[in-house]
Amino acid sequence: MRLGINVPLNDADLVMEAERLGFEVAFVPEGFRSDAASALGYLAAATTRIHVASGVFQIPARTAAMTVMTAATLDGLSGGRFRLGLGVSNAFVTEGWHGVPFGRPLARTREYVSVVRAALDGRQVDHRGEHLQVPLRGGRGTGFRLHATLVSPRIPIYLAAVGPRGLELAGEISDGWFGVFSSPERVAEAVGHMEAGRLRGDLAGEPFEVIPSVSIAVNDDLEAAALPVRHHVARFVSLGHRSDNFYFRLLERLGHGEAAVEIQDRARAGDAAGAAAAVPFEFVDSTSLLGPPDRVAERMAAYARAGVTTIALSPVGSDPVARRTSLQVAAEAVGLVTPGR
Repeated sequence: MRLGINVPLNDADLVMEAERLGFEVAFVPEGFRSDAASALGYLAAATTRIHVASGVFQIPARTAAMTVMTAATLDGLSGGRFRLGLGVSNAFVTEGWHGVPFGRPLARTREYVSVVRAALDGRQVDHRGEHLQVPLRGGRGTGFRLHATLVSPRIPIYLAAVGPRGLELAGEISDGWFGVFSSPERVAEAVGHMEAGRLRGDLAGEPFEVIPSVSIAVNDDLEAAALPVRHHVARFVSLGHRSDNFYFRLLERLGHGEAAVEIQDRARAGDAAGAAAAVPFEFVDSTSLLGPPDRVAERMAAYARAGVTTIALSPVGSDPVARRTSLQVAAEAVGLVTPGR
């Protein structure tokens, strides 16, 4: 199992430490405070070996052609070290931020990836779909073609997915899955869905990456380690209406429906601390790496057994020294460095 890092917005230098420790890839998130492309350009210039990846670009925020051009630019800036992570986002962000309809997100994702893949392969794009038309029917254009030579022979495309149908789609049309809030048990379940999708598509037999995003906090006090993760979970569960929220429904499926309702109710009342406190410790602990080094190492081994190929670690907490300690512990756990290096 290889190591990745989810880059904290206020601590980009942590990527250089991850590179020194032998981490494989740095994922840059895109959400409430920043886009991913800007930070990826900076990291491509500031590093030499570690791969850089969008974790993930929001599909409704960019046309497929713009995503292709951004990917080609980052491929060149990084010397072929860029990986393209994509996600359909959610109804709250798609409609509330970007003014794009959210209906039929899986069909939209399928068409989007088809256009992106064709353009990155150097083909002229002529796509006539339900959600995307390139060129626009009746328009003046002749279709999109990338006028750039890629460094990488093939830029990997990863898809973020939560539900069973999304997981099957990721297995069918992409090179890997980027997951959130996934215990080792849920990873194993997700792998089953993705394998089913893989058998249906043209990529059957091709390598596939399983990449859960996992918070890590090395601390003997489990409750203290869990607190920042609780806030992170509460923020996602409280997005938009519960009927359209993937993360709300995930908590429901895992038997935490009452907690999900309380999280949303408290968040809407402006009680962020109460919303975080309502996140069950059992959920946080099962989907994170919390505790002393030996406990963290045991949990990492469980993820490896579940089928994880790269674990994308999110060092949490406000202490930069503690975040670097978390990376060191993870590197020691998978044998990248010797203890104390």
